[in-house]
Amino acid sequence: MTAGTARDSRRDNDDGGHDELTAVQAALAAEHAAVYGYGVVGGRIAGDRRTEAQAAYDGHRARRDALRRVVRDLGGAPQAAAAAYELPFPVPDAAAAARLAAELEDRLAAVYADLVRAGGAVRRREAAAALREAAVRSVRWRGGGVAFPGLVERAAEAAPAGSASAAAGAL
Repeated sequence: MTAGTARDSRRDNDDGGHDELTAVQAALAAEHAAVYGYGVVGGRIAGDRRTEAQAAYDGHRARRDALRRVVRDLGGAPQAAAAAYELPFPVPDAAAAARLAAELEDRLAAVYADLVRAGGAVRRREAAAALREAAVRSVRWRGGGVAFPGLVERAAEAAPAGSASAAAGAL
């Protein structure tokens, strides 16, 4: 057992792993939504960006599967994907698909920022890597970024109750 793993175990035992399990489940739910969302993106994106969308889709599927294993390792039952998700806006064309991809990545960055805070050392590193990947993808899709990825969404938490971010099953 490495020093980082021992620290993780102590941290998990301090709160029974509840905060970490909750954060991992939230990341799993966000990855389920991203996989669904990238299915929509892939159906609308122009040919020159289709490879990028496919790579993101594959990456999110792999992370989703890894998070399922982490939830089980923490003693939880992995949250299942919803049958469908409400899109935050209509996606009729390639431009809207690129906006959706950037939005998905922004939302993932926020969830991984929470996991960085709640996780033990090993999961913190993994979550930071996922946050970084989401931020880079967001910049590629949007063409620009923000100073602190994952924290921008905090301002959106005050969104009206009818907003997509407030709805259950929303992306």
